[in-house]
Amino acid sequence: MSFQALKLRSALTLTLLASACAVTGYTATAGAQTVTAVLHSPLRVLDPVITTAYITRNHGYMIYDTLLATDANAKIQPQMVDKWVVSDDGKTYTFTLRPGLKWHDGQPVKAEDCIPSIKRWAERDKMGQILLDLTADMKVVDDNTFQIIMKQPTNLVLRTLAKASGTTPFMMPKRIAETPSSQSITEHIGSGPFKWVATEFKPGLKAVYAKNTDYVPRTEPASFTAGGKVVNVERVVWAGMPDSMTAVNALMNGEIDYIEQVPYDLLPMVEGNKDLNVGIIDKVGYQTMYRMNFLYPPFNNQLARQAAMYAVGQDNVMSALVGNAKYYKTCAALFGCGMPYESLYGQDMVVPSNIEKAKELLKQAGYDGTPVVILHPTDVTGLAAQPVVIAEALRKAGFKVNLQAMDWQTVVTRRAVSEPPAQGGWNIFSTNWSLLDIQDPLRDSAIATNGKQAWFGWPDIPKIEELRHSFALASDPAELKSLADQVQKLATDEGVAVPLGQYYNVAAYNTKLSNVPIEPIPLFWSIKKAGK
Repeated sequence: MSFQALKLRSALTLTLLASACAVTGYTATAGAQTVTAVLHSPLRVLDPVITTAYITRNHGYMIYDTLLATDANAKIQPQMVDKWVVSDDGKTYTFTLRPGLKWHDGQPVKAEDCIPSIKRWAERDKMGQILLDLTADMKVVDDNTFQIIMKQPTNLVLRTLAKASGTTPFMMPKRIAETPSSQSITEHIGSGPFKWVATEFKPGLKAVYAKNTDYVPRTEPASFTAGGKVVNVERVVWAGMPDSMTAVNALMNGEIDYIEQVPYDLLPMVEGNKDLNVGIIDKVGYQTMYRMNFLYPPFNNQLARQAAMYAVGQDNVMSALVGNAKYYKTCAALFGCGMPYESLYGQDMVVPSNIEKAKELLKQAGYDGTPVVILHPTDVTGLAAQPVVIAEALRKAGFKVNLQAMDWQTVVTRRAVSEPPAQGGWNIFSTNWSLLDIQDPLRDSAIATNGKQAWFGWPDIPKIEELRHSFALASDPAELKSLADQVQKLATDEGVAVPLGQYYNVAAYNTKLSNVPIEPIPLFWSIKKAGK
């Protein structure tokens, strides 16, 4: 049965349910001072350092804060920081925290908390790893002041600390931030606008956030992740409803307030509903892509990787994932079409499907029939179609495919396994990136090729790492573009990350909500809710 047919059968079955919320237990949650939302994925992983999953990033923005922030005009602004000073030689950055910052346990935020938070984050983040490579020292000056001293003059310090998405440099208390970056934290205490309600957490089903009444917003207007984070409701509840029809029914019945991503085939149900606002909240958009595991056959062979790249066509993926051409486009640019470092190198390899070319390359690679294990998350609408299309294309090209169904959080755990595919590892998984996170060679985690320290798939290509370091130190726009183009060429030829197209998600929310941020990240601190 095709993917679309499975979706239709599931939808028809679920329409027989008397009430969406009778199934999920969220009746009467959406009170006047509570916003109840269904995000793109249920929340299970709480540590925003150990995963790049966006649901965990979203959780991070609820309870943590950042030293610097990025506003809606892509400008770097102070957030927890009151001011910073750069030395005349461009190497020493001195940061002073703004007064009155408190952790959720009532303790004051100090400079000694910030340095271990930065280090723990940077050990895992690909942009942060380059920051550490270029850092000579980090030291506390006093309770409110710390310094980052670089080996060479660079503005990378500001760019990294203001990083808005992916693995975000959230600040944590020292005792928590000193947890090894290879281990999950066990306390979830930040200084952000909401507090984590641990007693009500039901992994995958329910996450609850309460207004932090001790939080003192900045005086500037809110602008993306910068400015005053003013909370206007008492609670925010994230309801876990993996089935899209259930969530849409709950929204139309007024039992939830907000859906981050409405499946495209269900849009006719909500469009035109006078009680709902429906549209694109994230104007930046997403790239969907897949990653091959460089450690094991068959994709430890460059020709086999290229065979897969020629086999999979973006139009086929976009038709299955989105369907409506209004919301997607094909794009070969690793760093995003319409973004500053757009390049179309390799579009003949990654945009159209060329099965004959794929067969030819697979023969040259000496493929021996080794099964290709593809991880297939079935509980997230935005991730369920891609593996099915990839599997079908690879089979046509001559690969033997093992498509393994699981939920997304299992994929998030499984993709970190570096054992052989037959021992719990994998060969291919797909995911989606906000264009915010792939807009240049430093931010794009999938482009790092530093072997065992690389993002899942672990490519080891020193030349790309050299170019990324050069990009970190450069400031001339022409030089930056040249370096980005060189990275795209090498990364495409090697099959480091394979783009499958770009698309926009469509959100829907009750008209009782106002001040909903029109931003690439679902932010809740400015939202107001009418009614009692």
